[in-house]
Amino acid sequence: MNEHNPVSNVQWIPIEKVVANDYNPNHVAVMEMKLLYISIKHDGYTQPVVAFHDKDKDQYIIVDGFHRYSVMKRYKDIYNKNQGHLPVVVIDKPINDRMASTIRHNRARGEHSVTGMSNIVISMLNKGWSDAQVCEELGLEKEELIRLKHITGYAKFFQNADFSRAKESDHMIEARLKSKGEDDGRSE
Repeated sequence: MNEHNPVSNVQWIPIEKVVANDYNPNHVAVMEMKLLYISIKHDGYTQPVVAFHDKDKDQYIIVDGFHRYSVMKRYKDIYNKNQGHLPVVVIDKPINDRMASTIRHNRARGEHSVTGMSNIVISMLNKGWSDAQVCEELGLEKEELIRLKHITGYAKFFQNADFSRAKESDHMIEARLKSKGEDDGRSE
């Protein structure tokens, strides 16, 4: 069973021996990278990096997990917490198979449903977390949180929100000024 499941053989490899591949088309937005950092900071590495071991160079070439690797490279606290070692599982496949594996890993992750995210946010708020805590822990911007609250229709979560007035359109300004008998200062 172990020979077919690389996860049975997680190794802690010095990050200096791990290198990126030169073919991964996957890119992660800034907010998702921040969330990945927060996840690793709070939960540790819950998934190993998948790599091919180039025995001639004694390097581990990443097949999947470049962004988990990047977090350790960028953040000294993560590096120190793990003593500069990254959890790695090794697959021994030719380059085309490794490239196919990279694409399969990327595409298999899927996307979160908006309704599902909204339900999670509402549950966290119902259980006492503040807007700020939800934003910090889930890596959300304030505007994203507002949209997620709106989706489920929980008006009570907007009661104490700090909103600014939206800009008025020219037509709205004209109508308001005319109703007050004022001139808007524009000439026709």
